[in-house]
Amino acid sequence: MLHSANDARVLNERVPLLSFMSGITSDPGHALANWNASDLPLCEWSGVGCDMTKNRVVELNLSHKSLRGTISPALFVLSQLEILDLSGNFLRGQIPPEIGFLDRLKELSLSSNSLQGNIPSQVGSLNQLVYLNLGSNKLDGEIPASLFCNASSSLQYLDLSNNSLNGELPQCALSELKYLLLWSNGLVGEIPPSLSNSTKLEWLDLESNHFEGELPTTILSRMPHLKYLYLSYNHFSSHHGNTNLAPFFASLNNSSPNLQELNLAGNHLGGALPPIIGNLSALVQINLDTNFIHGEIPPQISNLVNLTLLNLSSNLMNGTIPSELSQMAKLERLYLSNNSLSGPIPASLGDMPHLGLLDLSKNKLQGAIPGSFANLIQLRRLLLYENELTGYIPSSLGKCINLEILDLSCNRISGTIPAEVAGLSSLKLYLNLSSNILTGHIPLELSKMDMVLAIDVSNNNLSGALPSQLGSCIALETLNASHNALEGQFPGAIGSLPYLREIDVSSNRLTGEIPESLQASASLKLLNFSYNSFRGNVTSKGSFASLTVESFLGNEKLCGSIEGMRNCRRKRARHFLMAILLSLLITPIFCVVGFPLLMRRKLQLRVVSAKAAAVMDEEEAREEIKYPRISRRKLGEATGGFSSSSLIGSGRFGQVYKGILEDNTRIAVKVLNPKTAGEMRGGFKRECQVLKRTRHRNLIRIITACSGPDFKALVLPLMPNGSLEDHLYPADGMKKGMELDLPLLVGICCDVAQGMAYLHHYAPVKVVHCDLKPSNILLDHDMTALVADFGIARLVKGVDENAANCVDESASYDSTHGLLSRMAPRALTSHERKVWSDVVLELIELGLICTQYSPSARPSMLDVAHEITLLKHYVTSSPSTLLIEHTD
Repeated sequence: MLHSANDARVLNERVPLLSFMSGITSDPGHALANWNASDLPLCEWSGVGCDMTKNRVVELNLSHKSLRGTISPALFVLSQLEILDLSGNFLRGQIPPEIGFLDRLKELSLSSNSLQGNIPSQVGSLNQLVYLNLGSNKLDGEIPASLFCNASSSLQYLDLSNNSLNGELPQCALSELKYLLLWSNGLVGEIPPSLSNSTKLEWLDLESNHFEGELPTTILSRMPHLKYLYLSYNHFSSHHGNTNLAPFFASLNNSSPNLQELNLAGNHLGGALPPIIGNLSALVQINLDTNFIHGEIPPQISNLVNLTLLNLSSNLMNGTIPSELSQMAKLERLYLSNNSLSGPIPASLGDMPHLGLLDLSKNKLQGAIPGSFANLIQLRRLLLYENELTGYIPSSLGKCINLEILDLSCNRISGTIPAEVAGLSSLKLYLNLSSNILTGHIPLELSKMDMVLAIDVSNNNLSGALPSQLGSCIALETLNASHNALEGQFPGAIGSLPYLREIDVSSNRLTGEIPESLQASASLKLLNFSYNSFRGNVTSKGSFASLTVESFLGNEKLCGSIEGMRNCRRKRARHFLMAILLSLLITPIFCVVGFPLLMRRKLQLRVVSAKAAAVMDEEEAREEIKYPRISRRKLGEATGGFSSSSLIGSGRFGQVYKGILEDNTRIAVKVLNPKTAGEMRGGFKRECQVLKRTRHRNLIRIITACSGPDFKALVLPLMPNGSLEDHLYPADGMKKGMELDLPLLVGICCDVAQGMAYLHHYAPVKVVHCDLKPSNILLDHDMTALVADFGIARLVKGVDENAANCVDESASYDSTHGLLSRMAPRALTSHERKVWSDVVLELIELGLICTQYSPSARPSMLDVAHEITLLKHYVTSSPSTLLIEHTD
């Protein structure tokens, strides 16, 4: 009969469990899967524990089972329940007051859920409760007084932390309490004196509340078993009007054999550290940061030989750092930052074998960085920024092979960056050497930092190039090298870094074009290239789409579609002066290059040209399929059968016709004269190859080519404004050519120089044009100049550029002389004289330099383009625009 009664009770306890299960609204998965099995004994259900002697449910442990829903009050019918653990789930709603029915409950944990509302006062009536954890929920309201004022309570562990509880602590105490955790709530008022009756307390955590008043010295003096005391981030004050910390530290004498951790940070405590702090010999960690503690660090603190963490940062401490700190041999983390400490850094700090973090930043420390830091082989973070340190960076720091962060910024450290330090491959977070007076080059060894996230060497006197080897720092997210004296081009390899988010190289002397790899970056968000000498076109595409001109200020040679940046395209204008500029700059520069070396290296160049032609012949078949095929018949239809009405130019090697394709594309067709095919000596193929391999805004773009046994033609875009010759020398009977004003004239000259600089220095096949003249300079719809007609160009791939020479240079020079003669009667008005003196004479001087007999004395095309660009900016920024009419 007894067994039958027990079986009936177990059967009845199945009902509240199933009722609880019905309140779980989301699928609990496998956690409660077997609760539906009718043939499975109740005591074998998941999470259910039974007293086998009484055959009753005494434990329900469903912690961390991803349960969702509410707690059914029916669950508390389980009157024999001793352990209820539903922690670490997604339960919501309130804690049912029926929980008070569980008068045998010893352990209750509902922590880490989303429970709301007040803590039921009925919880205070659970006299046998030893462990209560309601932490990390959304509970609010006051702590029920019944929880603290139950004289028969056996509660030892109480955790109500990380909720939204408010009000004051109840004026009662729990005599058996060992752990009281109330951190991160909204509790107010002073600590009630009654808490001193909780003499068995080992862990008291009241952090991050709004408690106030003097530090509870009387209460703490009656807690001899205290191990962990956390009072940080409240509004406590020290004694005697917040000026004396000695009474507080004296109150800890009774617990000194046990006290291991002391946290008082963020309380605005005043007073000096008393020497008796050294009596707390069992302390392992002490946090006193973010207070108003002043005075010197007492040497007696070195008696804390078991200390692993000492944090005195963000106070008002002054004096020197005691060398005795090195006696704390177990110290792992030392924070003394943001004080007013002065004097040298003690070399004895290098004798702390376990030190992994040293933060002495934001003080007034002087002298050099101790070389003894090389002994800190466990050091992971060294922060010395914002001091008054001098001397050099010790190369011995390179022995700190576990270093992850090195910040020496905002000091007066001089010398070079040691290669040993730059080669610290262990750096994982950041290297900051900014705002010092460092000199020399950026070491190539920085490339070994393949795990570093940020590098900052800004505001120094570093010179030389920005190493392309930084492209090996594959984890790099931020690079700041601004405000130095760096030169050369920005390495494209850096722009290809996969995680690069921010880059600042402003206020240097960097030149060249901004690499396309930066624009193609999928991660780049912030960029500052201001105040350098970058040049070229910058478009608002890719990662540059969100940038404005603020990122490129002070680069006068940049233009493009970035918001606020000047447009690269020139305005239409008129001027006859282009003849002089072209004659003085283009023809002498490009047609009299390396004449003294011509005969000496003629044979060598023929061999090289033959090899280059052979390579291009092999590639031509492969390249041909990339271009649209247009038959001779189609070209005939487009040009009206190559009629004279379509003829727009003719020359020694053929004629040029205008036409319109079926898709309304306006084209220019350059047809080779068969009679001069022998003279071309491969010129057609050469021009095809050059045009196919060059891509520049100032070079003509090929559409396609048409080649047969008796017919060869190039198809090019039709330039709506014809050639420069059309405007300088309009044909008889035709309308007068467009007059060119001086800004446009210099702009055209700049376009030509930029295009030729590309051919000389950047094109995949280096080219010297050798027939540059007004008829070979085409003008598009906005008068941007494009260089055309590469038929007799000299390919110089693999050959020294100074050795590349043009054929028939004397004819070009004679033409130049004639143009000079035509311009010599030219009269200037007073309005024009200023421009002539400032601009034209500069161009004449540049032209004369380009005709120097010795090739080594001539500037490169990069230099020429740079100088003309500067002149162009001067002209375009002039308050008036000159119009010089075309005259004979």
